Amino acid sequence: MTEWVPKTKLGKLIVSGEIKTMDQALETKLPILEPEIVDILLPDLEKEVLQVRVVRRTTDSGRKNKFFATVVVGNKNGFVGVGIGKAANTKPAIERAIRNAKMNIIKVRMGCGSWECMCGGHHSIPYATEGRWGSVRVRLLPAPKGTGLVIGDIGKKVLEMAGVKDVWSKTWGDTRTTYNFAFAVWDALKNLRKTRIPDEVIVKAESRPSTETIKEGEEE
Repeated sequence: MTEWVPKTKLGKLIVSGEIKTMDQALETKLPILEPEIVDILLPDLEKEVLQVRVVRRTTDSGRKNKFFATVVVGNKNGFVGVGIGKAANTKPAIERAIRNAKMNIIKVRMGCGSWECMCGGHHSIPYATEGRWGSVRVRLLPAPKGTGLVIGDIGKKVLEMAGVKDVWSKTWGDTRTTYNFAFAVWDALKNLRKTRIPDEVIVKAESRPSTETIKEGEEE
């Protein structure tokens, strides 16, 4: 295997040792244009093929078939990416989808925004969010611990790869289109980062004792 020689600024910063974690890489706001960046910073990344289907196109020389793959990658601990790839054969299509999913990696803001739970943990999302891709629109809402992922199978796989364990959802559009549904969920998770939370609120939430701790100790 040949040694990777980075071509982008972000890749060179990683090789030089100036950036050592994926959090630091995303904070630079530099685009991830090389999948090797993710391979180095997230070595425990898992992959799952959501769908592989045949796309037929009619040309002057006859019908031509191509394979269209949709893949999700994640470490089940806050990082997730979705990608698609097309090729004349199945394996190259999946490999291209994996590369694209790695370059679409995002950090998911975790939390417990459910008024029914208020445990202060990171099993759900901190507040409601929406995502849209193509004809599909997805709304995710915080859920109490033990609820599980109340969403379709494709959305469930994306959330599992991100590390989200409990969530309510509502969908609109044709969710049977796998890549639109997967990207809509990914877009909803991405939009969690767009809302700025004051530092003092984050510190207060992280220092909040869990309900189990309060029950075991003295009442406040």
